[in-house]
Amino acid sequence: MSGAHPTLSAPIPPTGPGGLPSGVGIGLKRAHCEALLADPSLVDFVEIHAENFMSAGGPNLILLDRIAEAWPLSIHGVGLSIGGKERLDREHLQRLRRLIDRTSPASFSEHLAWSSHDGVYFNDLLPVVYDTPTLNRVIANINEAQDFLGVRMLLENPSTYVAFSASSWHEAEFLQQIAQSTGCGLLLDVNNLYVSCHNHDWSAQDWLSHIALDLVGEIHVAGHEAIQDADGQTLLIDSHGDPVGEPVFELLEHVISRGGIRPVLVERDNDIPPLSALLQETDQVRQIIGRAACAAVL
Repeated sequence: MSGAHPTLSAPIPPTGPGGLPSGVGIGLKRAHCEALLADPSLVDFVEIHAENFMSAGGPNLILLDRIAEAWPLSIHGVGLSIGGKERLDREHLQRLRRLIDRTSPASFSEHLAWSSHDGVYFNDLLPVVYDTPTLNRVIANINEAQDFLGVRMLLENPSTYVAFSASSWHEAEFLQQIAQSTGCGLLLDVNNLYVSCHNHDWSAQDWLSHIALDLVGEIHVAGHEAIQDADGQTLLIDSHGDPVGEPVFELLEHVISRGGIRPVLVERDNDIPPLSALLQETDQVRQIIGRAACAAVL
C-alpha cells in the first residue's frame, strides 16, 4: 500500500467540482426523452454516453442539441481506454472534442479501465493492475486527454471481479494519486464500490477512509445482480439492469454524510423500466440528500 490517509470531509459546494448541480440526475434513454423534455424539472441534470452521439449529423445531433439546452449535461465516455497500454486513439479523442465543443457539458467522465488493444475494441470495461507502471501510464493518458479535450475529467472507480497478484496499491489510494497528479476529479460509483467490496471481501468504510471525498465531482448509483460462481459463492455483477438495491442506497447515505452533498446520478442501461420507476429512485436519492442537508445545519 502507498500513500497517507487524507482528511475526508469538505465543505458542501453549491455545485459539484465537475460543474453539475448538486441534485439528482438520470441516465437519459431514448424511450424517456420526450417525456422528460416535456417537463425538464423532473430531474436536475442528465447523462449521456458519448459514443451514442458521435455521428456526423442527422436527427441524433438534433436531439442532442435539445438535451443540452434543457439540462446541465454530463457526458460519460466508455471507449477511451484510459488504462490501456497503447496511446489514446486520436480519432476517438477528436470525436469527443467535437461533442464537447458542441454541447459545453457541465461534466465529462471516463472509467479506470481498458477496452481496446492492437486496434481491436472490446464491448467491456476491463480491469487494470494497481501497480506503479500502470499508475504512470494512466496519469500520462489522462493528461493527454484533458489537454486535448480542454476539460477536466472525472475518473470512475471500476466494479471488479478478480484481483491481480501484481497489484501493490490500494484501489482508493491509486485513484487518489491519479487525481492529485493530473488535476482530474473522481466519479464515485457507489454501486461499483459495493459490488467490488462484496466480491473481494473488502470493507467499504475502510476503502472510503483511503480517499479524499472532496475529489468526488459526481456520484453514481445503479443496480446489480447476484450469481453463483463455480465454487458456489455469490458473485455480484454490475449489471445496470436492476433497481438500485437498499444496501447501495445505505452506502450512498454514508458517503454523503461523510463527504457532503454531490451530484448523484441514477443509472439504468439494461431492462429499461418505465420512467416513473426511475423517478421513484431519484426521489429516494432526494430524500437521502435532504437528510444530509438537515444534518449539516444542526
